[in-house]
Amino acid sequence: MYSRRSNLILGYHGLDESIGRRIIAGEEQLLPSENDYDWLGHGIYFWENSLVRAQQWAKKQSQRKDTSVKKPFAIGATIDLGNCLDLLDQQWLDYVGDAYTYMIEDLRSENKEIPENLPWNRDDIDFKSRKLDCAVILYAIQLAKEQGQPFDSVRAAFWEGEDLYPNAGFKQHNHIQISIINPECIRGIFLPKYDS
Repeated sequence: MYSRRSNLILGYHGLDESIGRRIIAGEEQLLPSENDYDWLGHGIYFWENSLVRAQQWAKKQSQRKDTSVKKPFAIGATIDLGNCLDLLDQQWLDYVGDAYTYMIEDLRSENKEIPENLPWNRDDIDFKSRKLDCAVILYAIQLAKEQGQPFDSVRAAFWEGEDLYPNAGFKQHNHIQISIINPECIRGIFLPKYDS
């Protein structure tokens, strides 16, 4: 398996301003998300090269009840993807497809329930509760680890939102998202320069 990426990329992470400033100052660290519905498995999530999308997410989070995002903010990171489970690469799409097959066989042999991707509510057209995707990605990550080639990151495109225009193949919020498994892949954190 070869998936080492040789270049640095920029990623953006939406969060509360007070936390973001403490992270930039080195007083806190970014923590991985470990929800059972995180579509790229457990890790620290970034939007690849999309500061605006990170800002939009933080703003939307700040409007939710019981949120930790009081003042929307975004930080930037210089990232080395390392050994990447890149779902924009055919070999890794095939790998994850195989992982799904093996996972289903294991779950059935153990009489365990198969997770599902479900909408949060009637208005969720994107099926953002991605329990099946999370389980499959975690299974694929574990397979690679058992083979002695652990992944450092996961990368995939996400088609999100309404059609950009009638009969479009694009959505309002398409983006590439990255989940960092190995925090050593985050080479630096910075305060993005905002356009005036």
